[in-house]
Amino acid sequence: MAVDGDGKAGPSPMQLAAFALAGCMAADLVAILEKGRHPLSGLRVSVSGERAADAPRRFVRMSLHFHVAGAVPPEAVDRAIALSRQTYCSVWHSMRSDIELLTSFDVGP
Repeated sequence: MAVDGDGKAGPSPMQLAAFALAGCMAADLVAILEKGRHPLSGLRVSVSGERAADAPRRFVRMSLHFHVAGAVPPEAVDRAIALSRQTYCSVWHSMRSDIELLTSFDVGP
């Protein structure tokens, strides 16, 4: 895979960091929901980040929106997100603690 600082020939290192967070939390959600025997039929995650204006232009805020497919109770999704964030997601726990992390989800067919 090509990594490009400008994000033209491939994802930038900062895009890869955002993808890593999204992938880590998504994998946690799938594992937690399946362990709870919820009828999960699919999961997508959308990620966006806000970076500081000045160097080193680190992330100051990240937003993840989980699109859950299946008849999964919203309470189960909310609990899975909380468990990932608080306990399981090693990528999130490797980032600075002052990054604001916003999460949301929708459940559909």
